[in-house]
Amino acid sequence: MTHLVVVGASLAGLRAVEAVRGDGFDGTVTLVGAEEHLPYDRPPLSKEYLAAEECPDPRYREHATFADDLDVELVLGTPASALDTSARTVAVGDRAIPYDGLVIATGAHARTLPGTEGLAGVHVVRTLDDAIGLRGALRDGNRKVTVVGAGFIGSEVAAVARSLDLEVTILEAMDTPLVRAIGERMGRALTRLHERHGTEVRAGVAVDEVLHDDGRVRAVRLGDGTELDTDLLVVGIGAQPTTGWLEGSGLTLDNGVVADARLAAAPGVYVAGDVARWPNALFDDVLDGPMRLEHWTSAAEQGRYAARNAVDPENAKIYETVPYFWSDWYASRVQFVGVAAGDHVEVVAGDDADGGPFTALYRANGRIVGALAVDMRAEVMKYRRLIGKREGWDAALALAAERREQAAVKAAEKTAQDGANA
Repeated sequence: MTHLVVVGASLAGLRAVEAVRGDGFDGTVTLVGAEEHLPYDRPPLSKEYLAAEECPDPRYREHATFADDLDVELVLGTPASALDTSARTVAVGDRAIPYDGLVIATGAHARTLPGTEGLAGVHVVRTLDDAIGLRGALRDGNRKVTVVGAGFIGSEVAAVARSLDLEVTILEAMDTPLVRAIGERMGRALTRLHERHGTEVRAGVAVDEVLHDDGRVRAVRLGDGTELDTDLLVVGIGAQPTTGWLEGSGLTLDNGVVADARLAAAPGVYVAGDVARWPNALFDDVLDGPMRLEHWTSAAEQGRYAARNAVDPENAKIYETVPYFWSDWYASRVQFVGVAAGDHVEVVAGDDADGGPFTALYRANGRIVGALAVDMRAEVMKYRRLIGKREGWDAALALAAERREQAAVKAAEKTAQDGANA
């Protein structure tokens, strides 16, 4: 094994490079990225980057560190266009880059609304350039913001827009926002969090047409004929795995690149990040088929596993994980671990009636499989450990009771201390 090629210069690709260099791999490493930018942190793009008074620098590393510290050849600004698994080459521009081991980490790209191509005032948030454009638009005298899609990206953008005192309406095609991600009850709870901060949420509505004047958006026509005037339209309707360049490669493409439990998609080819679809053994009794995640934590983990397996396939390790993601809405932190599956959801701390703070647990096949927390940052990781151990539902409820008791003791101590200081 002398040459590792990593296609995709985002988090998963960066962690892949760092992992093998940290392990002492002394062969050639090439990192290919479609964007001209150095690898940068994507989660803040729909949160802190949009909200900050001054633009933060989202790059993970300076350019010199890739050459000096990691000894990596950077090939940026041109996307990979084809993969030949027989010849073991990746086509990038006019180059055919040979590899012994390959990590595919090309991520996903934002879905768009038909008919909005090239329209001024229409934005998605996926890349740094997307965020730069939207950040300026939010501060450019626009007052009415319409967000299509009540998922986490759309909700984060809506929260930032409200913090800038803009009028915000979220349009969601499903009857309950986030129902696929966190279930119906919790989707309603997080909708109330929006409403508490003055964001209007219209669920169960379809966008029929985007109206414009002289190439700039002016309104959205809904399925019932209603027209909603808007200055900015932010489209947050999910992302599609970036796999078009792999057509004809022989890899199995089905909502991502399908891989085995060791993240191998073909001999010498491994996948990581948003593009990877693999069987997560921790949930083989809960989910029907492979899993694909679009989470920061799993992308980092998969990048390390995929690269190590690529350079040492004889000792390749199985990758399984308890998914974890977080989202910042207004001044609230939303956290989720596990999967939103099963037959029961129970709020075990706080109250979900007004959007939080609260912690809710998900049960499937008699065990805890998920946990959602709003403004209870210390809670969710304790349940992540239980999920990883396949602990039963009773163990989860026992932990919840213990945490409630500890919280009550702390509250009593604080009350006593406040009285003594009065």
